[in-house]
This record gives sequence, C-alpha cells and structure tokens, in this order.
Amino acid sequence: MNAITDLGSRTGLAERLRIRSGAFAGQTSGLAPGNVQANLAILPAALAGDFLRFAHANPKPCPVLAVAEPGNPHIPAIGRDLDIRTDIPRYRVWRHGELVEECTDISHLWRDDLVSFPIGCSFSFEEALIEDGIEVRHIACGSNVPMYRTNIACTPAGIFRGPMVVSMRPMSPRDAIRAVQITSRFPSVHGAPVHIGLPGLLGIKDLDKPDYGDPVPIGANELPVFWACGVTPQAVIAETKPELCITHAPGCMLITDLRNSNLAAL
Repeated sequence: MNAITDLGSRTGLAERLRIRSGAFAGQTSGLAPGNVQANLAILPAALAGDFLRFAHANPKPCPVLAVAEPGNPHIPAIGRDLDIRTDIPRYRVWRHGELVEECTDISHLWRDDLVSFPIGCSFSFEEALIEDGIEVRHIACGSNVPMYRTNIACTPAGIFRGPMVVSMRPMSPRDAIRAVQITSRFPSVHGAPVHIGLPGLLGIKDLDKPDYGDPVPIGANELPVFWACGVTPQAVIAETKPELCITHAPGCMLITDLRNSNLAAL
C-alpha cells in the first residue's frame, strides 16, 4: 500500500504557514490532528544514495516517506506549498558530526546539492493509541517524548552506521499488549515496539535521563515500552561525521498534508 496519497488537508498547510511566519517554534506533538508528521534528514547529494540504502536497511527507525529532488526545497508529494527550509519549528545543523547550530530557518544554508528525506514519526501512531483509550504519558504531561540511544547497532550502508535511538512510553501491561496490536498496523511510522521492559538490555542506564526529549513519570505497575525512533539518524550522523547534515530538533517535526489514516496497513 502506498501511504503517500491523501493531500487534501488544509490544516497541515495552516500549521506550516504559522511555523514559517515565526509564530510557532515549539514541539509539534498534537498539532494538526490527523496529519502525518515527519522527522527530517538533509544531506549532500553525494551521500544521498548511501543514506537511502541505510534507511531501507533499517526500516523500523528510518521509514522514509519521500525523497526530494537535489536542490529542491519543495516536496509536493507530501505537502502543498511545503518549503523544507522554513516549515519546521527548529532545525539542527551538523558539521563533521558536531552539532554547530540550532535555528528556525535554514534558507541561509541551502545548496543546490542538498537532498531532503522526510522520515515517519511516532506522533502518527500516538493518535491511534489515544483513540483506543491508551494514555500517552508525555502528551498528558505536556512534554516531549523521552528518547534514548541504545546498544542496538543499525545495519550499516556506505558510510552510515551507528546506534538505534528509541522513544519510550510507559504503560500498564494490558495497554502495552494493546499498543503492540495497534502500532503493528503502522509500519511506515516505526510499527510495533522493539522492546518492552528491562531498559538495561538496551544499554539504557537511567530512564530519568533521556538522551533527547524529557523524562516522564512511570508508575509502579507500569512497563516502559520502546519504539524505534526517527532521531536515529542524528545518532548516526554524530558517529559517521558527514561534512554537512541538517535535521529537525527532536520533537519539532515537519507537518505534512498526508493523513495518518492512510498509513494504517489493512
């Protein structure tokens, strides 16, 4: 099933225009309900082939939704009047694996050889969890989802290699089982969890100290449930050190015109 279909939503465009104007620069969870949100990686064309092979080899953390033409900041397949240079609340700029800048507009960095990769985001399946009555803790707390680097090595491709990043949502055992069933229907936005409970097996020493995002409270009878995360490319960039990469800041996503309902596998 091709998920890149429904382009009719005006809500995504309205939110992009609000972000483009500078009126909003925060995390995007809960914005434009029903619309797919995307992680982002932008790389020079010379590395785009390797990165696409890396993404295809690691579809859980890096489910690519579209690939832009080199030098083209517009991706009409996922959004009307979408400009990748201005329509994300906050970007991260990486040079040789070092984070050197965070900004709200990357027009000053744009080059004719840059290729944009929107990557599926777990915010899409969160909507399905909430509709089923499952609490999503970071949304309930008004915070960003906690994300952790793990000891799970991604499958390498070309220069790209590094650890998988996971996002975590605490749930009761009953809700965790239901969450597996629900999110399995969304393979293009990370799909089912990669791990439940026992964070030490993933190399995570302290759930109160996420590598990205914010910690959330976990109840005495709750399990941490971990999904592969689209922040994985940022951990990979830090390890492989390409001369330039531009990503979203964690939690600050690209809001598309695609609909979450079109991502669910039948």
